[in-house]
Amino acid sequence: VATSAAERRAFVLSDAEVLALARWAVAIERHYGRPMDMEWAKDGETGALFLVQARPETVHSVESGISLKHWKLDGDGPVLATGSAVGQSIAAGPVCRIRDVKDIARFRDGAVLVTEMTDPDWVPAMRRAAGIVTDHGGPTSHAAIVSRELGVPAVVGTSDASTKLVEGVTVTLDCSRGAIGRVLEGAIPFAAQTIALDSLPATRTELMLNLADPDAAFAWWRLPAKGVGLARMEFIISNHVRVHPMALVHPEAVIAKGDRRAIAELTRGHDDPKDYFVETLALGIARIAAAFHPHPAIVRLSDFKTNEYAALLGGAAFEPGEENPMLGFRGASRYYHERYREGFALECRALKRVRETMGFTNLIVMVPFCRTPDEARRVIEAMAASGLVRGEAGLQLYMMCEIPSNVLRAEEFAALFDGFSIGSNDLTQLVLGVDRDSALLAPLFDERDPAVTKLITDLVRRAHAAGTKVGICGQAPSNYPDFARFLVEQGIDSISLNPDSFVATLGEVARAEAAGADMAETTS
Repeated sequence: VATSAAERRAFVLSDAEVLALARWAVAIERHYGRPMDMEWAKDGETGALFLVQARPETVHSVESGISLKHWKLDGDGPVLATGSAVGQSIAAGPVCRIRDVKDIARFRDGAVLVTEMTDPDWVPAMRRAAGIVTDHGGPTSHAAIVSRELGVPAVVGTSDASTKLVEGVTVTLDCSRGAIGRVLEGAIPFAAQTIALDSLPATRTELMLNLADPDAAFAWWRLPAKGVGLARMEFIISNHVRVHPMALVHPEAVIAKGDRRAIAELTRGHDDPKDYFVETLALGIARIAAAFHPHPAIVRLSDFKTNEYAALLGGAAFEPGEENPMLGFRGASRYYHERYREGFALECRALKRVRETMGFTNLIVMVPFCRTPDEARRVIEAMAASGLVRGEAGLQLYMMCEIPSNVLRAEEFAALFDGFSIGSNDLTQLVLGVDRDSALLAPLFDERDPAVTKLITDLVRRAHAAGTKVGICGQAPSNYPDFARFLVEQGIDSISLNPDSFVATLGEVARAEAAGADMAETTS
């Protein structure tokens, strides 16, 4: 059937029709008392919706909801490369070396993807990989974050795996032994142990999850997490929205023809291109907020560096060149600045939509990289101008504690925010003066250094004195059991973890709490 360009670009369903189908689905599952697989149709002439079939769902609903897997290597072999371990599982497969993202079409399903480093363009291949190995990057790199979300083991920051590993040769990735991951020669036997979730201990310290990919959020709903301690907005923007928000506010400033075409394609069907940003971002955030509702979902405002913003479609026209983006125009400093204020308003519109239109009032907004209390006040004013007012409709505001000034002026910040979340990666970097992405300085980057732990101890004490909650959303509690114990001893309120390390860290926290209780009883 021939269709016009307008028909091809139009949405198949209106928002009202989507909601009608959702209400039908809820009513049918409530009637039958079980998960159902349903089919619907829309009359092409009248536009009427019809439910044409409903039958019991027999795939996801029969999966066990009370178990997880723990991986163990049943042998060993020559070590071909080492790096930071991502995840706690093991995988084996043939090496597939790809240096340029333009060549990912030749990637083979089930192979081990070996490359120098990844960015959002690599995600389609990463989803099909048995494992991932990169030369560059660390535990907070793109490859590491995406691998965790996908549940794919990875060894990142090996420095030379893309030149040492031989194409087609089978290797085994072992990420089951802590912070260091290994690439072993050959297919080494391994096994997975099932852990019963219903036997997991309860803890005083709330354990939460770090999430970024909306598509992976519901994969972890069975974990007894007390919410989402860190939802990374920038992952949704880079992988789902893909467009710099200022390019939608000022499309006339986008010069690159390729970017203009790509933006037009992405935003078609929207009367106002800005609505594309708001709706797409809101949908991604809502999926994450829904996964553990009604527990809190703490959503961090976008924390791209300028070079990362510039990589978005249309971004080059709006971002300055910086010698050191890590310490440059990032985080809170962007939100009230004339260069990004209008883009920030779109972020606020998306968050307001999630809370007020979609009903996820469990969403908490978190401000990253906020250098001074005055800057915090300017951000709070910018949010209020977009309809996000602290305290209204129960809205809470948190801030990342990742700069030494955040600790030194803790009482001033506590008067402006409802909670702190320690970002141990940036805090360690700034306290020790160590580039967290430098392979050369990696041995010096340690969140357990006394300089870092003294600041954390001070923050928890001063924040609690001010009646403000304190959590942590860095990777250190997952990598180092002794660091998790340290946090419990300081009385931290919550620890937010990557999903693959939740169970192991929960055990460490429970043991630390039990040891503290025994000690208190002995001394009383």
